[in-house]
Amino acid sequence: MNIIIMMLAIYIIIYSVVDIGFGTLRSPQSGLFPFISGILILITDIAVMLQKSKETEPAFENRSQIKTFFYILIVFVSWIVVMPYLGYVIISFLVIVLIAKIMKLEGWLKPIVLAVGITVLIYLLFDYWLYIDLPRGILG
Repeated sequence: MNIIIMMLAIYIIIYSVVDIGFGTLRSPQSGLFPFISGILILITDIAVMLQKSKETEPAFENRSQIKTFFYILIVFVSWIVVMPYLGYVIISFLVIVLIAKIMKLEGWLKPIVLAVGITVLIYLLFDYWLYIDLPRGILG
């Protein structure tokens, strides 16, 4: 997997230089951001490969961690699929509560307060301050 990421980073770097062009720091063009991103991806990937060569621990220590990973994966995929139908506010609230419970946050009050806080903050940030329309769904 690391080789694929490294090849992708090199492709991004070459494409941003050859096809897009990144200009100069005083007059940047549209290829500057992909170029810097490609460099960062490449450096990070090399650091991860060097770190992996020193340690050979399994990704998951027990079956409980595997189940937790797949539960969270299912919740995230469901979030993307269901958001156009239920809307951002409802589905994000439900997803945050589910993730908090999967991660074993105690009680019900803490996950609900966390979900309300995050949902309201993101709603204010994107819909109110940045004027980016979020999916309304059934709230329409």
